[in-house]
Amino acid sequence: MSSLIEFQNVCKYYQMGDTTVKAADHISFQVRKGEFVAIVGQSGSGKSTCMNIIGCLDVPTSGLYLLDGQDVGRMDKNQLAAIRNKMLGFIFQQYNLLPKLTLQENVEVPLMYAGIPKAERHERSRIALEMVGLGDKLRHKPMQLSGGQQQRVSIARALAGDPAVILADEPTGALDSHTGREVLTMLQQLHAAGNTVVLITHDNSIAVQAQRIIRLEDGHVVYDGDAHAPEAVVTPNMAGRGIAK
Repeated sequence: MSSLIEFQNVCKYYQMGDTTVKAADHISFQVRKGEFVAIVGQSGSGKSTCMNIIGCLDVPTSGLYLLDGQDVGRMDKNQLAAIRNKMLGFIFQQYNLLPKLTLQENVEVPLMYAGIPKAERHERSRIALEMVGLGDKLRHKPMQLSGGQQQRVSIARALAGDPAVILADEPTGALDSHTGREVLTMLQQLHAAGNTVVLITHDNSIAVQAQRIIRLEDGHVVYDGDAHAPEAVVTPNMAGRGIAK
């Protein structure tokens, strides 16, 4: 099976005064269709940089990023926006729902940008909200919901576009532990249904809910393997460099 996401020696450098910050330093990995992968690391590890590149919100300084075989690094802003709308479904920590819109209208926003006709937008959004257990609240506004329900709306919004990759950035960060577990269970169910899920987190206890962990430290991959292997839970400063697959 071919790779859906492929990093080949990806580097992202930022210039801060006279200092070059290596946010991502020769990172290589692949994510195949249908995998559930957690990219985990503390602040400054490079995980947010990887998320931005995977999500076509940024491009590498050097190296190669292929999304479904397409070289993202060579795309201009319009091409990046187009592939983002077509290939990616985002789930954010803060939900990013528009308060004046109904739940159904919120779910339809990315579909509108993707040029989906109105009748199809309505049908897709209704089905997506039913999938996350909110089919009876189509006309509600976000502020009428709990935090967990709002995160479900953001999951529905990601699903409605039928994306190749669901990219979840700290999706439980604003939730209590019980509601956070419900959201993780939903991500596991999406994976079980055949979806490709990439989860970005700093929390080891959340990362191990995935199938595979890619652990970052100081812009390097220090572990890439089974989320349930004993070495997967080794703290980053104990993980030996050079063991990444």
